[in-house]
Amino acid sequence: MSIIFNNWIKIIFLLSITAIGSALIAEYFFDLAPCKMCLKQRHPYYAVITLITLFYLFHLTKKIYLFILFEVSIIYGLFYSVWHVGIEKKILAGPKSCSGTLSKITSLESLKEQITNQAIVNCTDITWTILGLSAATINSLLLFSILIFNSIFIIRNFYGAQKNN
Repeated sequence: MSIIFNNWIKIIFLLSITAIGSALIAEYFFDLAPCKMCLKQRHPYYAVITLITLFYLFHLTKKIYLFILFEVSIIYGLFYSVWHVGIEKKILAGPKSCSGTLSKITSLESLKEQITNQAIVNCTDITWTILGLSAATINSLLLFSILIFNSIFIIRNFYGAQKNN
């Protein structure tokens, strides 16, 4: 377990690069267009990559602020990924921009506007699975795991260090 915590920044950086790389490969090489919820789930990975790069450049990777910002980013992504899983399972409703449904049509202009504002990919559609798990489900599991390990890392390295002094 200590090997994970000793290399936590490298691990979270590589996980983020892998998650974004996988999403971009699926999108651009396999023509699997993401829905709006999928795009929002990429934000924490972009944030983590950017944060690590900036904190590394300024030699601040040992600061608790970096790990707290990880927590906030991961919680943001976890919110959207769990919501997306709920939408896929038809347990939760998605945003109108993602649901692919039309509201009451009052005129031809209203119909035209609704059609042009429709999402190209509906959030309820599962475009691919691995072992029966959708990309949103896999992302939820990954983000939840990162959140747990990052929380343990913070407690162990910052709270534990203060308690021992």
